[in-house]
Amino acid sequence: MNLRYGLIAFFLLLNGCSTVPEAPGISSEALQRVEEQYGAEARQRVQDWRYLIEQEKASSEPDKLGRVNDFFNQLVFEDDDIHWHQADYWATPMETLATNGGDCEDFSIAKYFTLSELGVAEQCMRLTYVKALSLNKAHMVLTYQCRQEDPPLVLDNLNRQILPGEQREDLLPVYSFNAKGLWIAKQRGLGQQVGGIEKLSLWTELLQKMRR
Repeated sequence: MNLRYGLIAFFLLLNGCSTVPEAPGISSEALQRVEEQYGAEARQRVQDWRYLIEQEKASSEPDKLGRVNDFFNQLVFEDDDIHWHQADYWATPMETLATNGGDCEDFSIAKYFTLSELGVAEQCMRLTYVKALSLNKAHMVLTYQCRQEDPPLVLDNLNRQILPGEQREDLLPVYSFNAKGLWIAKQRGLGQQVGGIEKLSLWTELLQKMRR
């Protein structure tokens, strides 16, 4: 079965089955499906993710940021053409976990949705495209900034330490977005909103897949 459609099949199973959960927020039947397709280690990664969310709900936001950043940075980094056999594919957190990796976009997306489930406000988070100057290539990070007077914090897989954007001189911000809109990014501040998410086809497709 095609990797992409095989994953979609067990996402539907996850949402529709009624088996008593073995880990918070997911059924035993869905976990078994993960194990059958991707192995026992994939099952364990998904269980660990669900327990992380359950355990961190009462934590402070700085602790949530640190734990989620560390958790997803353990996965294997691979470009889309190697990992997904496509030029550009944006994965859900379940896809990233089941296959034990992805690229910078997959990591940032997984962090965004996990922190959202942990109660971090959407308006505080942006998926931010930057130019990684040391690599001379486009890169994506997750930024956290709830007040305009505070510097954005950068959650990244290149530098795993969460730092203010002003200390990441290796990154040149280009634009950022979340479920609410699209902004021209700035090194400091929230940037200027330039439109809605309809301009980002991969993002709108991913949001639709998450809703399904």
